[in-house]
Amino acid sequence: MVEQKLKAALGKNIKFFRFRRQLSQADLADKAGISVTFLSNIERGNNFPQARTLCGLAESLNVQVWELFKGEGASDQEMSIVDRISEDFAKQVNLAMETVRKQYKS
Repeated sequence: MVEQKLKAALGKNIKFFRFRRQLSQADLADKAGISVTFLSNIERGNNFPQARTLCGLAESLNVQVWELFKGEGASDQEMSIVDRISEDFAKQVNLAMETVRKQYKS
């Protein structure tokens, strides 16, 4: 139940930001490197993208990843999950950046 609400909030927010940026689904899908069908399924709450896709969508929409999960009237449980996802995501990005820095220092 909570997972479906998060999928729905994500889809609604992506669509909101897409409209705000005056992008078609084809435009956003192209910018994010995904298919229009996949984007459509995300916006309808049917699919949940992987972290790399979330980053691409957020970057293409010029928003922070966590903004894609914000919802009006979200329950404490939902916001706790969003916070946990955001923390995990930040840790993974920091780890990846550290790995890249080490490779370029060599």
